[in-house]
Amino acid sequence: MNSRIVTLVGVSVLSAGIMATSGGGAPAGAAVQTPTASGACSRLVGARLGSPHTEITAAEQVISLFAAPDNARSRGVSVDTPFCRVSGISRPTVDSEIRFEVWLPPAEEWNGRFRGVGAGGSTGAISYGPMATSVTDGYAVVATDNGHTSTSGFDGSWSLGHPQRVVDFGYRAQHEATVAGKAVTARYYGRPADYAYFIGCSQGGHHALMEAQRYPDDYDGIVAGAPANYWTGLMAGELWSGLASLHDPASNLPDDKLPMLGAAVLAACDEVDGLADGLIDDPRNCDFDASVVECANGDSDDCLTAAQVEAVEKIYEGPRNPRTGERLYPGLPPGSEYFASPGGIGGWGPFWAGIAEPGGSSNDFMKYSVFRDPDYDVRTFDFDRDWTLVNERQVADDTLASALNATDADLSPLDARGGKLLLYHGWADPLLTPYNTIDYYEDVVRSVGGRAEAEDFVRLFMAPGVGHCRGGAGPDRFDMPTALERWVEEGVAPDRITASHMTDGEIDRTRPLCPYPQVARWTGQGSIDEAANFRCVNPD
Repeated sequence: MNSRIVTLVGVSVLSAGIMATSGGGAPAGAAVQTPTASGACSRLVGARLGSPHTEITAAEQVISLFAAPDNARSRGVSVDTPFCRVSGISRPTVDSEIRFEVWLPPAEEWNGRFRGVGAGGSTGAISYGPMATSVTDGYAVVATDNGHTSTSGFDGSWSLGHPQRVVDFGYRAQHEATVAGKAVTARYYGRPADYAYFIGCSQGGHHALMEAQRYPDDYDGIVAGAPANYWTGLMAGELWSGLASLHDPASNLPDDKLPMLGAAVLAACDEVDGLADGLIDDPRNCDFDASVVECANGDSDDCLTAAQVEAVEKIYEGPRNPRTGERLYPGLPPGSEYFASPGGIGGWGPFWAGIAEPGGSSNDFMKYSVFRDPDYDVRTFDFDRDWTLVNERQVADDTLASALNATDADLSPLDARGGKLLLYHGWADPLLTPYNTIDYYEDVVRSVGGRAEAEDFVRLFMAPGVGHCRGGAGPDRFDMPTALERWVEEGVAPDRITASHMTDGEIDRTRPLCPYPQVARWTGQGSIDEAANFRCVNPD
């Protein structure tokens, strides 16, 4: 990272996952020759750049310590580096209010690259954290509020009475911001960027795949972490997990029992891969039965009641249609129940344990986007009848499923234009199941005719012990953007990416992340905490 200071305090983990994988600022092409006059920034105000319905509303040259405004995405973000801060708004429909910002480093420090960064949850706020990291590393960077303003990361009230804003949130806002951001960049520097990249995790991963599927010409390379791409399925999954604990008072999982449950899962699953390292290599290889922690002599702190065991098993299973038995969305993996995670979401609480209502975005989504009734009781949701409504509810000229789901496996247009896609997901993610990302990747493999063909332009990396975007016992810090840039610019496909884990600011373990379905296996020599002593192999 550039030696100048980027201070990030209290930034949401959904942004932190992006920042944890930020790349460096090595020049992408020839040195920028066009000097930028100090007044060039302010002259952008009022310009119509990008789409005809887009206007630049403000532009200022930041020359001293900059403190980003607080919002639902970024708090305590400051930047000690000069840059041009540009704000704009796009109104592709009469109901659209898509706000965005573009940050531009000085011409002599620009690395020639353009970067789009994503958000998380149902957020309607600009993610200043990853913007700060990016501009400090020499990127021209754009971020959007997704077409609405929200009070928290999971607020969905903004959609009530605003169907076009649902479409903006689904895919249109990111594309509008990208088109405008690239135009602003070209105007400011006197030439377009050499390369364009998008980096996002969670909702940002969702928008990353929307870009790959709907607008393959927007970006040369895309990183999609823990993507919330099957949005309607995710909403059903979140609701199912919450109701598993809420459908009966006896089922409610106390928060303080999660460490015991997590320890039991680790004891059963840790050594399945042949290595006792405190990590579950692949939860699919461990057949954990929650009944092993069922209380034998009444409820106590070190066991689960029969009703609580049933709730745990439902969360592992995921939502099913009660009439047909059809799986609607994959369940959460064993190993996601609990972990100490100062840098991320640390397990099922407060989403599915110790709750008064389901966590995540599902509660507001069902109330405001599906049933359009703020007083709707999500406990009455029918996973047969209402599942159809979730997908087929009309929104503007579309359906919720079409507007919000980025599940199209045909990425041939991205491949044809030479674009690259890196997917990653933590195996211990307690919010967004990693099984969905694997399902999508396998759909892409089938779509293009096989794994060898797919690996020419898309690769998936699974991270054992890693939570949602980051956090957890596993190595959660890895540089996906630099790996992507090498692939796009030098043709070097990533065959392993080194990840590290830190405790109290010190690296205490490194491991390779391997392109799926390969896994990291210890060579039998040297420390199990050093990546050099592991190789990527096909699973047994």
